[in-house]
Order: sequence, then structure tokens, then C-alpha cells
Amino acid sequence: MEKYYTRACNFFYGKQSKIKVKKKLSIPLHGNNSISFDSLEIITRRRKKIINIKDINYQNKNLKRKIKKDLKLIKKIKKIKKLKINSFPILMGVVNLTPDSFSDGGKYNKTDKAFKYAKNLINKGSSIIDIGGESTRPGSKEIKKEIEWKRISKTIKNIKKLNIFVSVDTRKSWIMKKVINEGVNLINDVSGLNHDPNTIKILKKTNIPFVIHHIQGTPQNMQKKPKYRNIILDIYDFFEKKIKQIRNNGIKHNNIILDPGIGFGKNLKHNITLISNISIFHSLGFPILIGVSRKRFIKDISGKNDSKERLGGTIASNIFAMTQGIQILRVHDVNEINQSIKVFKSLNY
Repeated sequence: MEKYYTRACNFFYGKQSKIKVKKKLSIPLHGNNSISFDSLEIITRRRKKIINIKDINYQNKNLKRKIKKDLKLIKKIKKIKKLKINSFPILMGVVNLTPDSFSDGGKYNKTDKAFKYAKNLINKGSSIIDIGGESTRPGSKEIKKEIEWKRISKTIKNIKKLNIFVSVDTRKSWIMKKVINEGVNLINDVSGLNHDPNTIKILKKTNIPFVIHHIQGTPQNMQKKPKYRNIILDIYDFFEKKIKQIRNNGIKHNNIILDPGIGFGKNLKHNITLISNISIFHSLGFPILIGVSRKRFIKDISGKNDSKERLGGTIASNIFAMTQGIQILRVHDVNEINQSIKVFKSLNY
């Protein structure tokens, strides 16, 4: 039997959205009347079509059943423990404690500088601070767990004093166990929980929220001619399979966030296609995180090679993601992104 995928599309915002929802001309996303949609793209491996929500009942029996099942997940109010996920978009401010990060390597790898920087990100609008001690830029090599822990341990202890939701970007279960003991709120594993065989055991035992992140390959080889049959559907299937795996391993809670992994084993065409169709992942029923900040695809489009000269592309990409209902934006330039969101909402809401 042909597999169907459902993508919410043709979104409305603010006052226009509320009016359409009231008249039952659009469906609210995540139970939020300020953003809604009136169309669905129905996709298979062979074809796709767009239908208006009023035409759902005219579809064949199997397709209608699938659409209604997906709509329940699309409309569902999402929840993450200790995080107000429905006041989206939520900004996740990045604190890199690595000497070789692609965006700001070495700039904040001293404890006092990292702490001051994190405080500034919070003051500028971050609801999450994402701390990383190992670079996962293209071509980077894995470092020893002891080195990674030395880089992040003091900063985590200091930042936890600020009463902020803290995420740690790590692939190692040994690190996960230590940061969870320090009171960290979220594990952000860019390997898609595949790097360390003990990761799922740690996540199950501690019941902590975590990110399922898509990557093809490893940071060291991920940009060596990445290939997909259909990048949107391949990543969707990856998430479905991974969710089934963690359920089979005893993780029953829904404190799970999905990240399609922009730039992680994707070329320019892959990234553009993925961002353009990002709303397909709402039908999986979990909050979505996206990290487009200063990424290479912006350079490929604009010609700006220095990562710090990609602010315009970063803002444009994040605003687009917000208009598709993406709940969490992982960013470096928190002040500028927050400002752009406020202006957009003032114009539309």
C-alpha cells in the first residue's frame, strides 16, 4: 500500500488567523489561534497534491483516515517539561565552549566569559541556553570525554544558578549522566542517539527531555557527497523509526523535540528543500527545533564566506521557519533574531 505523508501549508497569522479559525476556514496549529492553515499537501514517493481542508471528506477512505490521524497530531498542544513550548518561537541561545567552532570558536571558552555571554543571551531573549564542548562542524573529529567535560562543567554549574532552561549538546552518555546530575534540562545529541549505545539507557533512566537530531554520517564525513531518495520523506521516515525504537526501549514520555539537522549531511539543494517543507514534521506530533544560524547554505546563496556576515540570511531563514510554526530556533545572534520576530509580529499580529 502506498504511504501517505501530510504537510500543513498555506499559513495565516495574527488577526487574520484568528478570524479564519473563528469562521472555521482554517485550523489552528498546536491549538494556537494566532497561527493556522487551510490547506494540506498530500505526498507519496511518486506524487503530491494540495487540498483545502474543506475537501478532506471527499478523499478516498484510506487517505481520509490518514489525514484525520495526522491532523490530530498537527493540532495537538505540544508540551516539554519546564518549558513554555506554546509561546513560540522560543529562542535557544548558543554558548560554544570549543576552540574550533565554525561560528565563534574560542571566543567564549573561558568560564567567566561564557557566563557573562550566557547572561547577555538571556537578557536579549533566550529561553534556552545550549552549551557545547565539542565541535560538530563539518570535518571535525571526536574529542575525549574528559576534555569535553573539562570544557563545560564549570560553566554549566554557573549558568544553572541563573534559573534558565539549560540544554547540553553532546553525543556521549558519560557526559549526559554528569550534566543531568548537575540539573540540566535537555539533552541535544546531534548523532540522532546513534553515537553511543548507552545513550537511550541513560535517557530512559533519567526521564529527561531530549532532541532527536537527524544527521547522515558523522561530523567528520557528513558533507562527503550526501545522498537521499527524497530528503523530506527520508528524514520523516528516520524520525518515525527512531521514535518507534525509543518506545520499544521503554521511553514512553513525550518530552521529545525533533531537529531535521540543517547542514548535517546535506548539500545546498537538500537544505533549501528541507527548510521549504519543514512543516511536514508537525504531523509527527512533537515540537520542532531548527538550527539555521550562520550555516553554510547561507554562504552558498549569498557568497558571504565569513560566518559572522550571514546575519541577513539567518534572520530570513528563522522568520520563514517561524511562519511555518517551528517552535524552537537555535541561534547565535539572539538580539537581532528576537528583534526581527517582534517586528514581524507587530506587523502581522
